[in-house]
Amino acid sequence: MSASLTSLAYLVAAVLFILALRGLSSPVTSRQGNRFGTIGMGIAIVATLLHHGMSGWGFALIAAGIALGGGIGTALALRIQMTALPQLVAGFHSLVGLAAVFVAAAALNAPEAFNLGTPGHIHPQSLVEMSLGLAIGAITFTGSLIAFAKLQALMPGAPLQFPGQHKLNLGLAILLAVLVVLFVMSGGSQILFWLIALVALGLGFLIILPIGGADMPVVVSMLNSYSGWAAAGIGFTIQNLALIITGSLVGASGAILSYIMCKGMNRSIFNVLLGGFGTDTATAGPGGPVGDRTVKSGNAEDAAFIMKNASKLIVVPGYGMAVAQAQHALREMADTLKREGVTVKYAIHPVAGRMPGHMNVLLAEAHVPYDEVFELDEINNEFSTADVVYVIGANDVTNPAAKTDKTSAIYGMPILDVEKAATVLFVKRSMASGYAGVDNELFFRPNTMMLFGDAKKMTEEIVQALGH
Repeated sequence: MSASLTSLAYLVAAVLFILALRGLSSPVTSRQGNRFGTIGMGIAIVATLLHHGMSGWGFALIAAGIALGGGIGTALALRIQMTALPQLVAGFHSLVGLAAVFVAAAALNAPEAFNLGTPGHIHPQSLVEMSLGLAIGAITFTGSLIAFAKLQALMPGAPLQFPGQHKLNLGLAILLAVLVVLFVMSGGSQILFWLIALVALGLGFLIILPIGGADMPVVVSMLNSYSGWAAAGIGFTIQNLALIITGSLVGASGAILSYIMCKGMNRSIFNVLLGGFGTDTATAGPGGPVGDRTVKSGNAEDAAFIMKNASKLIVVPGYGMAVAQAQHALREMADTLKREGVTVKYAIHPVAGRMPGHMNVLLAEAHVPYDEVFELDEINNEFSTADVVYVIGANDVTNPAAKTDKTSAIYGMPILDVEKAATVLFVKRSMASGYAGVDNELFFRPNTMMLFGDAKKMTEEIVQALGH
């Protein structure tokens, strides 16, 4: 396949990738966007294989790799629960980072195959690109593994810190920069190459370790950005236009998304990287007093009675809904209420869940109509007109302290104004604080009724009560 035809195929793939990103920005067009991305990647892969004119044995190896990887991917897609998507995404990011490391190693050991020079005498520009792709890829690999372990509860989700941690990270970052300079000056030293990989692997491990559970949405999008830049760096190294374009799109979109997530939490990316936010502490048992404050608790029958007599209900889902896998029961409850003439809407906070769009994905899985789901900015002014708000598993994103308590860890974070509704029904297992370690002032408001229990079981009981 000629170079001009290959470039044309890459251009078509790039356009499809851009359309994919645009489609994925809305649940309504997400399926179409995913389809565009799949077709674009298929075109890019076929064009690359045809351009390099591989032998039959080479095609056989690649076909075997695609079959193996595709088989594993298909098995995961069929078995994975929607609630486990965040850790699945983190696992995919780790594989992208590892792939960047392997491609960089291949380019170092066989530079003639990529027109980079000869072993020990590789072009300086190529060495810069190679070392950057290697370093970012290695950081992405180990960082994503730690994120996966935290999301999968294989290790504590709270920040894991030790004295001198930030100084150590700074020292490793400086050492990494020095090694990259020496690697470029050496013309492609094998020893320096693997030293860069080793330091970057350690740095990726250490920068994610102190980040707490509440910052996981930012971490997932940040690692997504890293994986993109790693791919772009390697794309420059091996002079592959499709890889450069794809990596740049992923890197840029991930960086923008990280910014949006940080803005949604009133945090800077530096605060996230420094960690220390995301502890999980309990305050008191269900319905018990906290200091001189008490809460009002109810049951499913109470909630069903209030909902039946409402004209407008807004549902606020959170990670507790995901853990309990309550989305299907929630949709059944909403359908029952709509048959009774109640208007039902869903309010989504940008950082609800463990990854960007987590709640949207779960609601889509339960076939909740897209036109009933609204983002914070779209629905926040409607809470004052709602008869009932049903908060199911959310916590920090509904805490009024974010607007009133300047000493609070979440002060300034945009929240859903659920406290303005006539009645707030709050489903929660206990009076435990959220991931920010802050008591939720909403629990103690006179218009709040706590519904203590598992989110799925409580919602199913409400559905039964509504049918009586």
